[in-house]
Amino acid sequence: MGLDLNYIYGQTPLDEDEKEGLLIPTIATRTELDEFEQQNIEDAVQWILERSFKTDKILSENFIRSLHKKMFGEVWSWAGTFRKTNKNLGVDKWQIPAALKNLCDDSHFWIKNETFPPDEIAVRFKHRVVSIHCFPNGNGRHSRIMADVIAHNVFGRPMFSWGAGNIIEEGGTRRKYIEAIQLADEGSYEELLKFARI
Repeated sequence: MGLDLNYIYGQTPLDEDEKEGLLIPTIATRTELDEFEQQNIEDAVQWILERSFKTDKILSENFIRSLHKKMFGEVWSWAGTFRKTNKNLGVDKWQIPAALKNLCDDSHFWIKNETFPPDEIAVRFKHRVVSIHCFPNGNGRHSRIMADVIAHNVFGRPMFSWGAGNIIEEGGTRRKYIEAIQLADEGSYEELLKFARI
């Protein structure tokens, strides 16, 4: 396949068989792929804004998979399907369902017991779900929208601005985002929380 993706730091490379899942054969470059994915993601965000979701529905494997399919299903045949290979990050492919269930259970506990402030619960969820790395690709974008859904539907808060810049392309905003993620990896969420509401 002639798809040239030119990965940048922090992006998860697709395996050749995952590239075969591309539903639009005319896409040949990263820029073209980004444009099609962005349109699909905008449709998914519209779908979210037109509905009200209860906490139990949001914090479920079914919703997490459905959202990924809404975000990427017009572009990739594997959208909404857990990855079948191990990647440069994330849990072992066989551990995905159990890790996701643990995250959802923990998040229910955090919400019920007000363990953290609302934004921090959403951002902690985002960080954990992306570290599980459920899907072949799109995990970062999916995790940010999951945090938006939690903030908006569970807590009645505005969706996050996520640095108010482009974090898909290389540049200062993406560097700040990656640095904030790395600090969260070490257990410090302060910078990621600040970045989320810039």
